[in-house]
Amino acid sequence: MVEIRQKYEEMNPFRRTGRHPDTSYSGHSFVILTIMQIYDLLIVGAGPIGIACGLAAQKAGLSYVIAEKGCLTNSLYNYPLYMTFFSTSEKLEIGGIPFVSISAKPIRPEALEYYRRVTISNQLNVRLFEPVDGITREGELYHINTDKASYVAKNVIIATGFYDIPNMLHVPGEHLAKVNHYYKDPHFYAAQKVVVIGANNSSVDAALETWRKGADVTMVIREDGIGKRVKYWVKPDIENRITEGSIKAYYHSNIKAIRENEVDIQTPDGLITIENDFVLALTGYQPNFNFLEKVGITLSRDAKKHPTYNPDTMETNLPGVYLAGVVCGGMDTHVWFIENSRDHADKIIGHITGKLP
Repeated sequence: MVEIRQKYEEMNPFRRTGRHPDTSYSGHSFVILTIMQIYDLLIVGAGPIGIACGLAAQKAGLSYVIAEKGCLTNSLYNYPLYMTFFSTSEKLEIGGIPFVSISAKPIRPEALEYYRRVTISNQLNVRLFEPVDGITREGELYHINTDKASYVAKNVIIATGFYDIPNMLHVPGEHLAKVNHYYKDPHFYAAQKVVVIGANNSSVDAALETWRKGADVTMVIREDGIGKRVKYWVKPDIENRITEGSIKAYYHSNIKAIRENEVDIQTPDGLITIENDFVLALTGYQPNFNFLEKVGITLSRDAKKHPTYNPDTMETNLPGVYLAGVVCGGMDTHVWFIENSRDHADKIIGHITGKLP
């Protein structure tokens, strides 16, 4: 075990008198020595890519710890209950560990079970419900503070994904309890008038599932049609439901205001008002840019906010600080996903150990 000694100095409150009240010793500062382990690596985020980095670090013989602000695979846990992945199960595998699913494309419960079993069976060093508050550099080491502990590491991987901060509408009424930026279970919306904002996978899934549970669904879509990246087996379904009138859709349109029992929609034909019980504002999400900038990672100065990193090693502008997974894409959150960022783990561990894949 590698260790570091830290000094903490506490001034003697009786120093001014030059004499301790209970002894003949003159007042001096007390030095307390504590011993902390220096990890080779601290990983921020215990999603699939954070877990993959932990597996790679363990295989390479590195000391590491994974700090996660929520539960294991927190983002996946907050996906819709029975969401079907676009990727087949073998493309979601990490660490060379087989992922067996009933169908070719697994659903959320299967993915949660897989990543949980991988983590527990490999006894990964994961600290859950422990958000990282700050990362500072002192010499060649990084000091990482969470709300529960402090760590020292030679290297840091940030694999925090993008699912925690929704893109806001910035319209009157968005604060109302009836507005949700996350969709979980269609049963909740049975027999309700629901507005779904957006035209990509999450919006389309929510519209179809709530409609099939008896909701009166209206989609508000900024573009001229359903998104091109919508899952190919779902796209014809939503388009057919819209064509037959089962689900109403307003294209080239935006929500202008939300009230307790209605919403205003700006359409090409003018402003309309419809009755409404719930709004699902599924307009996408973004990485925690404030955290990245606080750490010291440089972001592009345009709207994309692409973080700076070397694609061959995943190292950022900070030596020994790496990015992995979706967080690499900035606002282009559709560029990276589990399937095409699994190799980030091997790139990073290879660079740390000097054994690039």
